[in-house]
Amino acid sequence: MSGRFSKEAVTAAMRDIAATLDVSPEGAQLLQLTNNAVFALPRAGIVIRIARTHQLRGRVTKVVQLGRWFAEIDAPTIRLARDVEQPVEFGDLVASVWQYVPPCPPALTVEDLGAVLREFHALGVTPFPLPTWDPIGDARRRLADADGLSNPDRNFLVDWCDRLEPEVAALNEHGTRTLIHGDAHVGNLLRESSGRTVMCDFDATCVGPWQVDLAAVAVGEARFGGTGKHSSLAAAYGSNVVQDHWWVLLRHARELKMIAAATPLLATSPKVADEFSKRLRTIRNGDHETLWTPYANLAE
Repeated sequence: MSGRFSKEAVTAAMRDIAATLDVSPEGAQLLQLTNNAVFALPRAGIVIRIARTHQLRGRVTKVVQLGRWFAEIDAPTIRLARDVEQPVEFGDLVASVWQYVPPCPPALTVEDLGAVLREFHALGVTPFPLPTWDPIGDARRRLADADGLSNPDRNFLVDWCDRLEPEVAALNEHGTRTLIHGDAHVGNLLRESSGRTVMCDFDATCVGPWQVDLAAVAVGEARFGGTGKHSSLAAAYGSNVVQDHWWVLLRHARELKMIAAATPLLATSPKVADEFSKRLRTIRNGDHETLWTPYANLAE
């Protein structure tokens, strides 16, 4: 695919960034190609994350600030690469660079996620300002950066945002505010050689109700399939979000995020565009039976 955020473009950018860091891109592995292009360079011991949408460039500055604070307090998180001035800008792209954590058995589980989330939520609020949980604002920004989105689909998503916005404001006002990861699932966990479980991917990290971090697994199980993951997470964490007063809103907000995440990529990935249409159709029809496919398995 061609374009400013295509696989070819970000791969070329990764190689150029590696050159500026004076490391070899030999053996680079593309780990993810959604809103970020994530490349592991095991031989150099780093991971390069390149933002693929201009609307989310500001998040790179935020995650770098978080990375520095996490290191200061020994948070259960990955660490920024040493001796790299960040964020790294190259042309009109911006990236962050992290220490590479090699795969380490045993496989990570939702029990690990529950335990690390308890530790993460106990960190307290950062000493610097962070955004408040705002799934509606995030969806609107993605819509603004969307290429290939039809007017009927755009109108449906805008109306959905309008309906949820006052409910989200009420939860932010009345819920317990803490540091939340914002995209808590097993895929965002790594195991260090010491055995410690750490979190990665802080694009969505913000201040808000802790229940948000428990909703991702519950909604993921419902939409992607599987059984037992949510109950195991609830047991490990000590709280069952499905029984929470705010559950219906949390589910809708998560589903909106899971659909809107694809909008900047619709014009560059037909497979993602097809999955986006399927997801939107299930929401319109109130269909809770048809399973979704992760965008990460489809992006080109």
